[in-house]
Amino acid sequence: MKKIKICITLLIIVFGSHGALIAQKILTLEEVIEMAQQNSPEAQVAKFELISNYWAYRTFKRGLLPQINFSGEIPNLNRSFTKYTNPNGTESYIGQSYVSYAGNLEVRKTVGLTGGNVFLSTGLQRIDNYYDSLTTHNFLSTPINVGIAQPIFNYNPYKWSKQIEPLRYQEAKRRYIEAVEQVSIIAVNYYFALLKAQLEVQIRQINVNNYDTLYKMAQGRFTLGKIEENDLLQLELNLLQSKSSLELANLAYDNASFKFKSFLRLDPNVEINLSDPKPLNFIIVDKERALDYAIQNNSEMLRFEREMLQANSSLDQAKKENGFNANLYAVFGLTQNAAQLNLAYQDPYNQQNVRLGLEIPIYDWGLKKGQVKMAESNLEIVKSNVEQDRLDFKQRIYLQVAEFNMQQNQLYIAAKSDTVAQRSYEITKNRYYLGKITVTDLNIAQGANDQARLNYLLSVQTFWQAYYTLRKNTLYDFHKNIPLDVDYEKILE
Repeated sequence: MKKIKICITLLIIVFGSHGALIAQKILTLEEVIEMAQQNSPEAQVAKFELISNYWAYRTFKRGLLPQINFSGEIPNLNRSFTKYTNPNGTESYIGQSYVSYAGNLEVRKTVGLTGGNVFLSTGLQRIDNYYDSLTTHNFLSTPINVGIAQPIFNYNPYKWSKQIEPLRYQEAKRRYIEAVEQVSIIAVNYYFALLKAQLEVQIRQINVNNYDTLYKMAQGRFTLGKIEENDLLQLELNLLQSKSSLELANLAYDNASFKFKSFLRLDPNVEINLSDPKPLNFIIVDKERALDYAIQNNSEMLRFEREMLQANSSLDQAKKENGFNANLYAVFGLTQNAAQLNLAYQDPYNQQNVRLGLEIPIYDWGLKKGQVKMAESNLEIVKSNVEQDRLDFKQRIYLQVAEFNMQQNQLYIAAKSDTVAQRSYEITKNRYYLGKITVTDLNIAQGANDQARLNYLLSVQTFWQAYYTLRKNTLYDFHKNIPLDVDYEKILE
């Protein structure tokens, strides 16, 4: 079987302002994919999406850690008249002039299991009152306060977030690897688009050379009266059409080359050579094994689980938000006030504040029932969609495995067809030289030969597309027999 050497060699020799030849770069398909995963716009988008999801998850985790906050007023100056109720019940206005200061340091922690908050705080307040001829000072200290704010029977978003957010982040990490593999597929398409454009140029150039030779031979044979004028005109037409096709092929090649370099962010003036992308090793993938890897690794499996949790969370929220609710607030601590700062911390008094708030719906015109029914319906919809998506996912994996396993034979058939078509064309051309067939037969053989070469290239492209699509959906490297993984810490630096 004759091997087609598909190797890009740009025919345009570009000289700089001083006549220097522009540098060349020889790339394999593997190198192009690696460059695409580093430099392409799609790869950069995938990277920043991962970083965004990382910070969202980190923000969620930090929200469950103790938070230290300071609040204060330094100072609060007030000179005004205010309404005052006299002992006899009448109202009057009196002037007031004071400066107050306040500071409070608090440590607060969310309790994810219960949805409440516990806190520890300390504070100090000072007020300076200014009279006509007298100034007084007073301090109020709160050396320590311990408290809790706890919803009872209420919807607890932290309980659900602790299940959903880690799942969301793991899903994002898997989606990143899938996005990288999708970049590989895109790189394959750009690679073969450039190869196809080059092959088209090669084919059209060969056709021009062949038809030019045939036309010159035909002119001599026509002069000797061995062929009809119609055959001569047909060959002249073929030559003109082949030259036109060559110009269009060169234009298409320039366009494909520009897109290829733009995708990889390469210098547009660098000359590119692409090596033969024919696969060297063929493997047969077991469909059950591939499905197991897909179930273990694909982000869709985590998405199904996350959507079910979110639907159940919405149902829990609908049931509890419009039902019986209670909120417990309790604070226990020490406090003291004095005219001097040091005395404000001596012999403090106990202070307690306990409050239980209730919210009991009496009649809501069916509001709660309607919201619960909608949440229940949404849960059933999600269940149905997830079940269908699981079935479709399995079927898609089976089909992709079958398509990939079929490519080895398809590639062999395409290569064999190309060899046969080339041999057939050579025989047909020789028979035409001997005057045994017509120009029409020669054109048919030429078209079949050209199409066979393009079909072979398409078959190679389909093989690599199927391979990287299977990698994307299973997150598994079947050649190395290892799961696909990346260094997340390096990406997130």
